[in-house]
Amino acid sequence: MRRLIPILAIAVILVTAGAAIAVAGNGPLPPELQAVRAATARYNDVSVALADGYVPASGCEASPAGTMGVHYFNPRLAGPGVDPLHPEVLLYLPNGNGSVKLVGVEYFQADADQDKATTGDRPFLFGQGFQGPMDGHNPQMPIHYDLHVWVHEANPDGVFAQWNPAIHCP
Repeated sequence: MRRLIPILAIAVILVTAGAAIAVAGNGPLPPELQAVRAATARYNDVSVALADGYVPASGCEASPAGTMGVHYFNPRLAGPGVDPLHPEVLLYLPNGNGSVKLVGVEYFQADADQDKATTGDRPFLFGQGFQGPMDGHNPQMPIHYDLHVWVHEANPDGVFAQWNPAIHCP
């Protein structure tokens, strides 16, 4: 019996550790990204995103490196600071039949000094530096930083990769 107790203790530790990492959509995710997935799961229904102030801000964006999808931007969330559970952008992939599928989120932060030559204001989230500073994608968009997080769709290039080669615009 005394030999069985350490074995049972190890088994409980392994099961508990395994339960702390969710496996779905994007494979194993650490707890902070599981929280993002849970907080944004309601946006699987795009009508909920629209009701919460997200608006389509792009067509389906793709490059030779992969696809981002359609960006739904919530201008009320764009401001100083970033709230991990309220991303400024939701990424949707059109299904070709008029519907869309939530595939990821994007955090957006305007460059404070609007100078691409400086990076002292680069935001960090989940231990990752945002990409940028980069020009806006349209004339109304400021120089900015962004961070893509693939919490709803697997990305073979990694959860923080800018482009997802596993998905494609219709």
